[in-house]
Amino acid sequence: MLSDHAQPSCPECDDLRDEAKLLDRRGFIRRVGGQAAGLVALGGVAAAPLVRADEPGAKADDRDAKPAEALIRELYTTLTAEQKRELVLPWDHGTTKDGKGIATRLRMYNTPILGKRIGESYTPAQRELTKRILRSICSDDDGYRRISRGGDFDTGGGFDGCGAAIFGEPADGKKFAWVFSGHHLTVRCDGNSEEGAGFGGPMFYGHSPDGYSQKNIFWYQTKSVLSVFEALTEEQRKKAVVRGTPGEGAGSVQFRPKEQAPGIVFADLNKEQHALIERVMRDILSPYRKEDADEVMDIVKANGGLEQMHLAFYEDMQMNDQKPWHFWRLEGPGFVWNYRILPHVHTYVNVSSKV
Repeated sequence: MLSDHAQPSCPECDDLRDEAKLLDRRGFIRRVGGQAAGLVALGGVAAAPLVRADEPGAKADDRDAKPAEALIRELYTTLTAEQKRELVLPWDHGTTKDGKGIATRLRMYNTPILGKRIGESYTPAQRELTKRILRSICSDDDGYRRISRGGDFDTGGGFDGCGAAIFGEPADGKKFAWVFSGHHLTVRCDGNSEEGAGFGGPMFYGHSPDGYSQKNIFWYQTKSVLSVFEALTEEQRKKAVVRGTPGEGAGSVQFRPKEQAPGIVFADLNKEQHALIERVMRDILSPYRKEDADEVMDIVKANGGLEQMHLAFYEDMQMNDQKPWHFWRLEGPGFVWNYRILPHVHTYVNVSSKV
């Protein structure tokens, strides 16, 4: 359950709502559930990122040899007692005595977590170590560029204006989670402490430009999904198009029975259309390190495979623009990727084997 989360607050979105009158974790080369033959191996994606004609190839991967988990342990050992009081919380913080409620580590944020900015809470050496952790959960330099929105993190405060906190204790045999958040971003690393959860828990990302604009760093994802719609027949489009909105925030990524998922199901598409959906999966997972992307695909396979996926395009009739879609949504058992295109990109992600 994620319903205890509040929708991440976004002041610029509040302004745009008024103006626009808005309502409101293995490899891809194997078959995934029997229907995804031909999907390119994700190991290749992480080691040699996709190169598109409209985007130059990514830089060579020169990230620190230490994995993110080792860097988190290193950061933890540098924290003073006072820093630990402010930046380290119990694993189950935010839950009630009976274990109910949503743990603070699992919430989605649109501001620095705990209200503590990195530039004010960490020493210069710790800030650099924190940046290396974030870089280590990205696939490569291009992945980091996307996650950081070109390095400015969608905020005048840049990296130092974001926040990072530790839950639990990053030590052998103990559960922990490192959570990084800022404007239009919540990502985490937990060393697989969160059993069955892709990316260590629900994730949030976005970018301020219009999702249809090439200035938006996630335009390639919009473009990838729109290529699927263009390949649909008229009859298929009738199934794929949904009137209204899937909503935003934690409520938009609640898991539900597959028969309740809107849109057109992967199993009803032809081979060429299958390849386009597979491309979408590669594109949306491409910013993240291979370990996390592999885990997502393992979960997809365990939950029935890609053929269980539904793709829906949402027409928000309350919008006054002339753009065709305001949301697209890829959904299957234990998998929701809810992507808002307009007025700018907001994406809510939830992947879990526990459905």
